[in-house]
Amino acid sequence: MSSPRSGLRLLQFHRPQFDINRSPIPELTPESRRCIQTLAAYRPPKTPLRYPKSRSAAVLVALFVGRMGNLYVLLSRRASSLRTYAGDTALPGGKWEPRDKSIEWTARREAYEEIGLPLDYKKVPLLCILEPFLAGNRLIVTPVVVLILDKTLRPILNSAEVVSLFSHPLASFLHVDPPFPLEPEMLEVKYHTYSDYESRSTPGKVRMHNFLTGREAGGTKPIFGLTASMLIEVAIIGYGREPDFESYAPGQLSMQRRIAQALRRDPVFREAALSEGIDPDKTPDPTSLGESRRPDANMKHGRRRFSLGFAKL
Repeated sequence: MSSPRSGLRLLQFHRPQFDINRSPIPELTPESRRCIQTLAAYRPPKTPLRYPKSRSAAVLVALFVGRMGNLYVLLSRRASSLRTYAGDTALPGGKWEPRDKSIEWTARREAYEEIGLPLDYKKVPLLCILEPFLAGNRLIVTPVVVLILDKTLRPILNSAEVVSLFSHPLASFLHVDPPFPLEPEMLEVKYHTYSDYESRSTPGKVRMHNFLTGREAGGTKPIFGLTASMLIEVAIIGYGREPDFESYAPGQLSMQRRIAQALRRDPVFREAALSEGIDPDKTPDPTSLGESRRPDANMKHGRRRFSLGFAKL
């Protein structure tokens, strides 16, 4: 792993060329085909915000095609011995490190360290990078979406961090009905619920979603909080539709506005920015930023070197 070059922006990434038509991939449903095409064409809107690297993190949203042609996402059950978020259901990921050449590399490195997912771009190509999210532990977390093409891969779990690995249908993050039959003792429990909380870092309330995994009887926690919000966003972009429920609390600020508020006012972010030569007072006023909670997807099909290959999927 090479160290980052001077002045390298975290959101820059290298996209090796590959031919997806030569890759072993199961037959896709039309919905899955469109989802992959849309994610592969997605470009996050440019942001005027500068994030301190020391408060940056990334997670890997690793998708794969199931036997029936539907898309699934890999999730892990964190070890109970961890100091933070012990036992939670999570996406592989972690904080940026100085050796990381991009925020995409942060997500890939963490997934390799946690679950043994190869760093090989041909086996696990990049689909897109989403807009960052503000986490409750004062980190700015960027979701990196990839597609696992090599069906022979087997997980190698880091037992100090991960107890188990499982999958969940991506499309189910748009629905209120479960994608699996409920156990008798769970019949009275709703698959999807949410609660609105006062944000600790920004004004107003934030909606926190909760999805059952179908594995609660074995000790697996539901998918909730930041992980759930990220997967809802991936599903909305990929499938091109709104969920069956309201994603946001009434009056909830857009994520970009929330991050701007935190960068300007939160002492943790201010100190980190100053230590990296960033003036937090030059962060754009949150009211000058767009009110939209979800920027329009920036689709540029022709600019992806491999996107045309998806036409034959």
